[in-house]
Amino acid sequence: MDVWVEHELQGCHFPDQRLKSRMGKFLGKLSGKIGDSLPTACQDWAATKAAYRFLDNVRVSEQEILSGHFHATRERFISTDGPILVLHDTTEFSYTRSDTQAIGQIRKVAGGQRDKTGRQRLHTVCGILMHSSLVVTPEGLPLGLAAIKLWTRKKFKGLNALMGRGLDGGKHSINTARIPIEEKESLRWLENVRQATRNLGDAKRCVHIGDRESDIYELFSECESQGTKFVFRTCVNRRS
Repeated sequence: MDVWVEHELQGCHFPDQRLKSRMGKFLGKLSGKIGDSLPTACQDWAATKAAYRFLDNVRVSEQEILSGHFHATRERFISTDGPILVLHDTTEFSYTRSDTQAIGQIRKVAGGQRDKTGRQRLHTVCGILMHSSLVVTPEGLPLGLAAIKLWTRKKFKGLNALMGRGLDGGKHSINTARIPIEEKESLRWLENVRQATRNLGDAKRCVHIGDRESDIYELFSECESQGTKFVFRTCVNRRS
């Protein structure tokens, strides 16, 4: 595992070598306790405190943390032959907090209770969203991540905003086709294709895979302009 950690850190560019060293120790702890909390993985208070200080350091950002992994993914990609699949999907990390604004909002869900008018009360789930692009061989061997987009919602827009008025079956009209892609969260699909293309460096070998949420015309055009291939599951009959 120490060899793997050292290889993943080769492409990292921290402003201070001590930060890179701390990152190595941090990864070593987490790799031995995958899925556990930071205190459990670090095992003692001193190591836990050092980990929190590292993550809270203003000179440390996701760019520095991920740069080494992206570099290692590219090396593994180059060492393979033939087509490579890039799997795109979004993951939610939800947290239990009384103040949702402290982290951000993910979505609204029905709480089971109803108000005086009979409409269901909604509960706001707080957390972080991550749109990731995983590089795998056709046989299913993972090579690493080629792109990541992290974000959270300070307020709801569009259909999510309308849900706040109640699940009463009322009719609301939103023509999402008239909203520019730059103003939609769907832009993350295009951004990840661009980022993955830059990080891997060989668009012709890549086949980007997405579920029904990837049925976006602008995304099709972006893949064409990048000179890369794609297989996206459609949810709209574009021939009708």
